[in-house]
Formats: sequence, C-alpha cells, structure tokens
Amino acid sequence: MMSAFLPAVFPLSCAVQNYSWGKVGLESEVAKLLASSDPLVQIQPDRPYAELWMGAHPRGDAVIQDNRIPQKTLGQWITDNPACLGAKVKDTFQGCLPFLFKVLSVNTALSIQAHPNKELAAKLHAQFPEHYPDANHKPEMAIALTPFEGLCGFRPVEEIISFLQAADGKDTSGSNGDLLLRLHSQYPGDIGCFTIYFLNLVRLEPGEAMFLGANEPHAYLHGDCVECMACSDNTVRAGLTPKFIDVLTLCEMLNYTPAPSSSKIFPATQSQLDPSVYLYDPPVPDFAIMRIEIPSSIKLYLVSAMDSASILLVIQGTAVGTSTAAASEMTLRRGSVLFISANESISLHLSSLDGMLLFRACCLL
Repeated sequence: MMSAFLPAVFPLSCAVQNYSWGKVGLESEVAKLLASSDPLVQIQPDRPYAELWMGAHPRGDAVIQDNRIPQKTLGQWITDNPACLGAKVKDTFQGCLPFLFKVLSVNTALSIQAHPNKELAAKLHAQFPEHYPDANHKPEMAIALTPFEGLCGFRPVEEIISFLQAADGKDTSGSNGDLLLRLHSQYPGDIGCFTIYFLNLVRLEPGEAMFLGANEPHAYLHGDCVECMACSDNTVRAGLTPKFIDVLTLCEMLNYTPAPSSSKIFPATQSQLDPSVYLYDPPVPDFAIMRIEIPSSIKLYLVSAMDSASILLVIQGTAVGTSTAAASEMTLRRGSVLFISANESISLHLSSLDGMLLFRACCLL
C-alpha cells in the first residue's frame, strides 16, 4: 500500500514577539506583514510588534498551515523528516535547521551587545547556563527594509579622539547630540548612551546589509529589517538594557580593531544565472540570504531548487505558487512565509502589476 503524499513545500504561520522596544501597531513592519498575510489578525494599535520569527526555534516554532501534514510545527516536521534539510546540511548541523530568519521593527534601541564565538559560547554555557542558554555561536545579518540605523564595530581612533575633545564639557549638538539625547530619553542614566562616540553609527538604505560576526560590538537603534542568524540565544550585553551585563566577559572577548563605518555595509552579489537574485553570503556556514526582485515584466518566475531547506518571505507583490512538492496551489501575498524542502522548486504565477520582492534564507555549504 502506497503511503499518502506529504507536501515538501508548505506555508507557515510564524511567531510574533512583542518586546517593548518594538514599533507599535501598524507603524511596525512586522504588524503590517501579519495584517497582509492574514485578514483575520487583529493588530492592537497600542501594542509593540517587535519580531517575526520564521524557523524552528523552540521559543517560536512556526506552525504548519497545511492540514494534510500530521506534524503541527516546523520543528516537529524536520525532526521526523531530516532529509528535507538536504544531505550536507543534515550531516553538518545534526539534523537541525541551522538558522533563524526574522523580521525586526525597532522603535527604541536594543542593547549594546556582542556574541561569543563557538569556543567561548561552549565555555560560557557550561559555566553560566542561566545567562548563556546554549553552546552555539550567534553570527547574524540585518538587511534594511526601511531606512535603518545601528551601531557596529569600533570607530577609527582619530574619530574617537575628536569626539572626546569636542564633547569635553561643551555643547554636544554638533557631535551626535540629538542621538545622545534620544538614547538618554530611552535609557535614562545608562552609561551605554556614550557608546555612540566609540562605535560606528551605520545608516542602511533598503537592501543594504550589516553582518555581525563573533565579538563584534553592535546595537540596533531604529528601523525595520530582515535578519538571519545562527540558532542561538547567546548574547553578552554592554549597556542600553535592564538585563544582565557581563562586563568582564565582554571586555575580554571584543574585537577592538577600528574601521570606518563604510566598511560595515555588507555587499550583495547579483547572480549571473538569475539577474533577479542578489546574494548576501556571510563568512559563516550557518546561513545565507537571497533578495529576489522580480520585475513587473515577468509573469512566470521559478524559485529554483537548491541542496538546502529554505524559508521564503514575501515583502511585496502577489502570486500563485505551484509545485509538485506541494500538490496544490498556494496563494502568496505580502507577509506570506513558505518552507521549501531541499531540492524542491516553486513556480510563481505573478498577478501584481509592480513585480515582487522576496527574501529567501538558506544554507550554502
């Protein structure tokens, strides 16, 4: 007797995190994507919508939206069907999805922080599991959806010296004074406010990216972005937070190499095989991100197969997706999220007049 067909491409309903630093109501890109993807969702105008988690993290495991599939969540599906990850990914990451894909809507600054490398993460987890909940590293990348502001890496020494001289008990209005006052209003008396004079202020336009490797001091200040990271919760905080601050660990681990802010913008590479695809491929094996811009002149587009599970997010446009691995049509609109098993493709029949904008998280080994 033949087993029933189980789709290997399916839509997801993803977890929302309502952290206090998030943008409120429909000012939040997270809330807008939710409202677009599901008309039944009630967006509360006074509630922060900070993060959308697209993945299999135990604190926000995505729910499978296909009643033919017996497993309820993506994590359960992957556990029962590890081949969906692709052979290399399955073997390298012990049968787990190695990345967590997110949308962030930042209204007030997130903590100044850095993430340990794998060796230090394992040591910290063994010593202080209450503060460092797993043994994995946490490289991450942010790609701006709206103008996005963050801190990343130490400024050139000359800039730091000139800031300190200009701010020496004098009027700071010409030296990031507005930003200092804004951070102070969000975190009164927090010494972290002064890191703006030591760390690079990086401003990203939509489509520009920032990669945050191990030991890189950083903070997100304002804006909306898609983010991808290794599956981990390990964060060493330095300021702009009421949470645990580990000064000794932070000072020992940080990368103090100075560099200009322009060097912190991570380039995307346009695919030679498909001019609609722009690849952000960071120097870690855990994840990569594709930005897919389909022009309005194209009415049929193939999301190509690859030897890795991937998660697809629709930011703009509408289409009907067909795939032999889904065995039914899928309506894709702004906010739709799909899980695509390794070696599966999807044909998109575009119905929007302004093309589509998609982001696809995957693993390139």
